[in-house]
Amino acid sequence: MRSALYHRMNSVRKCALLVACALTVLATIHIDAAYALPAFARQTGQNCVSCHAGGQFPELTPYGRIFKLTAYTIGERTIPISIMGVASAAKVSDTSKSDSPSTDFQKNSLPLFATGSLFIAGKLTNNIGVFSQTTYDNYAYQSVGADGQPGEFRGHSKADNMDFRYADRFIDGKRDLIIGVSLNNNPSISDVWNSAAAWMQYVPVPSPSSHQFIDGTAPYPGFGAGGNIAGITAYAYWNRMLYAEVGTYRTANQAFSIMSAGIKDADTTKLHGANNPYWRLALSHEWGPHNAMIGTSGMVAHVFDGGTDVSDPDNLGRFKNMGVDAQYQYLLDPHTITAQFAYMRQKQYYSVNTLAGAESPYFLADGVTPVAAANSLDTTNTFRAKVSYIFQAKYGGSLSIFNKTGTTNTLNQTSGFDSNGQITSTDPAGTGITSTRVNGSLSGNPATRGSTCEAFWTPVQYVRVGAQFTAYNKYNGARNNYDGLGRNAKDNNTLFLYLWAAY
Repeated sequence: MRSALYHRMNSVRKCALLVACALTVLATIHIDAAYALPAFARQTGQNCVSCHAGGQFPELTPYGRIFKLTAYTIGERTIPISIMGVASAAKVSDTSKSDSPSTDFQKNSLPLFATGSLFIAGKLTNNIGVFSQTTYDNYAYQSVGADGQPGEFRGHSKADNMDFRYADRFIDGKRDLIIGVSLNNNPSISDVWNSAAAWMQYVPVPSPSSHQFIDGTAPYPGFGAGGNIAGITAYAYWNRMLYAEVGTYRTANQAFSIMSAGIKDADTTKLHGANNPYWRLALSHEWGPHNAMIGTSGMVAHVFDGGTDVSDPDNLGRFKNMGVDAQYQYLLDPHTITAQFAYMRQKQYYSVNTLAGAESPYFLADGVTPVAAANSLDTTNTFRAKVSYIFQAKYGGSLSIFNKTGTTNTLNQTSGFDSNGQITSTDPAGTGITSTRVNGSLSGNPATRGSTCEAFWTPVQYVRVGAQFTAYNKYNGARNNYDGLGRNAKDNNTLFLYLWAAY
């Protein structure tokens, strides 16, 4: 217990030191204030702090929420195009416990242009607007040479977040009512609070495996159905206080194929029918420079196993999600404070065919006794909390914590003892049983816990420079030796630097 407390305090001290040093340096630099995000800025003529908390996209202010809820239609119609790019570098704490560091930690410590996006976003008519993102991943695929060694990376483009809206607003002396409909491809992308599943994780995650432990890949509350599906939701916002949204989702194919454009059919999420309901309720209050929200959301999704025959009902599983979240903002120049938390409980019911083929190859340490049979149901609980401070819409820092717990299931075990009572990744005895290094799981338990501290700076409009340090004190169910091959949770600690720009 004393050792655990020491390591946790040590991680907090490192985070505090990183933020303090970065803010001290940044505070000595004077640059003109930034303005709003490009496409919407040209449309509204507003300063970025009007729509985004402290000018930091994508976190919304009360005005930004109204802009989105009224279908992105405030202002005058203009060219609705913007672009965005991210350059980054990541350094994993320990890369030694790997059979192939060049594969497990691609581009470690090297700067790279990670990704770029094209946005078509803004007002189409007085009641109709769009937010559509297509993203190019510069490291989408990596070829394999004739010698079996990793080769060159290849880029690829695909549909990202999409939200097409119709909305109307009714205002008189006693009411302010916004109603609308959203056609979108990601449950909660239509949401307007920063603690929603689709928006709490905001820095784009590069594909190279050196970035696999950064904050964007650490546990976040989310929906089991994932994204690039097609849904239609209806919403209402009454007196800027009560928000309600309900809808349902289906596979993004046929007339909805634009929602999953660029993704191979075998890789798209396949839902059963259109009976996959999503809901969202939130209670909001604004007073002076303060605003606060508490809410709940949920979804039930019937999902076919990836790459399987969707005509076979035995390939069909189910996710049930239920979450609560809250947010507080203080917005008064030159200070911006945001505090938020989100919790999601997920139950995953496995398909008949998944369970039929779920016999684990692993044994107990005696090399004779098989591990327990797989569970037919897994439950996970994911918690996130974050507090951030921004000064003059230029200099900022944040601290977040994450904690994921859940049931132990041998179905999720990817490391273990072979028939000789050994744990190996190379199978020298020819047992046919190997274990996975680096991101393997000896326990079959998802428990992962840690924290992220961040410092960022907006030197000129539409540009943010940031540094994040993510520290783990538990990973895949254990603090130490979580993969059975000597890797500890703290070995995954990662420093992530990024340059994020839009125009």
